Amino acid sequence: MSGSDLILLEEEHVRLSELAETLLTQANASFVGLIDRNGQPLGWCGELPDVDRTALASLAAGNVAATEGLAEMIGEPSFAAMYHEGESEHLHMSTLGRIAILVVAFNERSSLGLVRLRVRQLAPDFEEVFDVMESRSRNPGGSGALGLPEITDEDIDSLFGDSF
Repeated sequence: MSGSDLILLEEEHVRLSELAETLLTQANASFVGLIDRNGQPLGWCGELPDVDRTALASLAAGNVAATEGLAEMIGEPSFAAMYHEGESEHLHMSTLGRIAILVVAFNERSSLGLVRLRVRQLAPDFEEVFDVMESRSRNPGGSGALGLPEITDEDIDSLFGDSF
C-alpha cells in the first residue's frame, strides 16, 4: 500500500505527534519528522531552522528507497536504519513498517547511541498506529472507517434523476 492511500484520522495524528514529541525529548534531538514512503510529510516536531521540510521529506524517502536497493543488491531484505554524520548535525532515519520513515536530527547535545535506543523503544508504538491506519485504509468501507455511508447509483439517481 502506498503512503498516499493512507487514511489518517485526527486521533492518530495526535498520537503520532505525542510519540514524536516524546522521542524528541527523550533522545535530546533537534527535530523529529514522520513521512510516508512517497515522501509526504505526516508530522513534525522540533526545529530545523532554514530547512524546507517538504524537500527534506522527499529527499529522505529517496534516500531510503536507494538504500533499500543497495540492501537488495547484497542479499539483504532491507536496512532498517540509516545514519548520516555531519560536522555538527546528524540524521538518523529508520523505517516504520511498510508505511513510514522516521527522521531524527540531532547534534552534540545527544548521541547516536541514545537516538537509536529511544527509536528502538518507541518504534513499536509508532508501528501500532500505522498498522491501524493501514488496516483501515485497505478496507475504507469497513465498519466505522470514516463515518461515511456508502453512496450507491440509486442515491445519485434520486438526487439528480429529475433534474435532467
